[in-house]
Amino acid sequence: MQLHGKLRRTKRNRLVAGVCAGIAEWLGWKVGRVRAFFIIGSFIPIVPGFLVYLLLWAVLPLEDSEEATQ
Repeated sequence: MQLHGKLRRTKRNRLVAGVCAGIAEWLGWKVGRVRAFFIIGSFIPIVPGFLVYLLLWAVLPLEDSEEATQ
């Protein structure tokens, strides 16, 4: 699997904070697939999905305005 660029939150195609959309761009997947995996993973009781999302929201940088226009 080839990764596409840096892992960042995106300003494009985002619903809340752009975490899932940024991961989808990084992996080269459709954003719906990443969101589906996140929702399914949220039901696993080991690690609450919303905490993972909040952690990624806090840790991942938001893409620059220049990157968003490309």
